[in-house]
Amino acid sequence: MSDQVHDMADRLIREIAKVRSVVIAFSGGVDSAVVAAAAQLAIPGYAVAITGVGSAVPESDLLSARRVAASIGIPHQEISTDEILNPDYVRNDGRRCYFCKSTLYGTLRAWADANHYEHLMSGTNQDDLGDYRPGLQAASEFAVIAPLVNLGITKLQVRALAAHFHLEVADKPASPCLASRIAYGQTVTPERLRNIEDAEKFLSSLGFRDVRVRLHADDLVRLELSLNDLQAACLPETRAAINDHLKQLGFKFVTLDLMGRQSGSLNRVLPIITVACKAT
Repeated sequence: MSDQVHDMADRLIREIAKVRSVVIAFSGGVDSAVVAAAAQLAIPGYAVAITGVGSAVPESDLLSARRVAASIGIPHQEISTDEILNPDYVRNDGRRCYFCKSTLYGTLRAWADANHYEHLMSGTNQDDLGDYRPGLQAASEFAVIAPLVNLGITKLQVRALAAHFHLEVADKPASPCLASRIAYGQTVTPERLRNIEDAEKFLSSLGFRDVRVRLHADDLVRLELSLNDLQAACLPETRAAINDHLKQLGFKFVTLDLMGRQSGSLNRVLPIITVACKAT
């Protein structure tokens, strides 16, 4: 398996080396970290990782992005994004991700043009194409290259590559933006994003590692935890502490999803549409 991962890493480096310079949309998660690590090896001095900083980016993710970029040795920039000022984004009608990514890639494109970088690149992997991700349309519109997709690399293989590159995020759970916790039709506001982040921090402080606090209508939150953690969450003292803290944040109803942690669970109300990434 190690030889296969080594060969896959070499193929990824060669794929990225096809471009002369690149700006990487860098969240600090495992996917973008692997692309950044490979880019630093492929075209050192001609690759930069940029993290878009907006209201929906958890502070923990920003700190992680800084650490990971430093460990890779790639230049790292943080640029403010203003998607929260876009009424189409705030409305959250199921196309929120498209408007968010359009803002991000537009901001990165402007920075790249001003600083003479030729291409944009993302950490989208092959498995991402099977979910409802309207942000892929925005990526296509801005000609964002997805080298992991071009090579057919799956999420499991991304994690193997992250271990190969000695990245601290190799086993980090997925961490999409805080706005992804808000049910479609419920407006996105800075206050709601802050409260969701606070609630997830509190759950983490209790020892729950992979959590989602999903906000629904009427200030109802649905907690998704690992199935192995459901019993611990229902212990009387823990249950009371969670309920008290989240109600102090303004949530009126605190519920626990019996199916546990599920990626993209809010997408159940939407039709599944896939948009291919631009291959180069």
